Amino acid sequence: MAGSAEKIFEALGDPVRRYILELMAGGEAAAGTVVAAVQGYTRISQPGVSQHLKVLRDAGLVSVRAEGTRRFYALDADGVAAAQAWLAQLVDPLAQFAQPLDALATEVARGRRARQAEPGRGAGESSEQDVRPA
Repeated sequence: MAGSAEKIFEALGDPVRRYILELMAGGEAAAGTVVAAVQGYTRISQPGVSQHLKVLRDAGLVSVRAEGTRRFYALDADGVAAAQAWLAQLVDPLAQFAQPLDALATEVARGRRARQAEPGRGAGESSEQDVRPA
């Protein structure tokens, strides 16, 4: 489940957590594998890596699954999508309206096709009136 934008970007503010996310981009990884990779990147204890993983989990950026006594971590697509959506609105503030407008256009087209398919109506005929000013 995706976290709030505040939690997501707070989690992304740390270079170790960003490195962990880069590791996760390669696919699911066992906790021990993540710890070893992060310890190769910087001096940090196993509990330190676990704390970073908890912050990422709480922000909704990674998910964890248990298999016996082992834990496997992976990117959480919902959290990544939430971060992308927040950033996209900065670049294109109207982007949030694209999907609803596409849906409206689809419904309008369906209505036109349905009216044109009515018996007694030619392909070029329409029941719509011209409302343009004269």
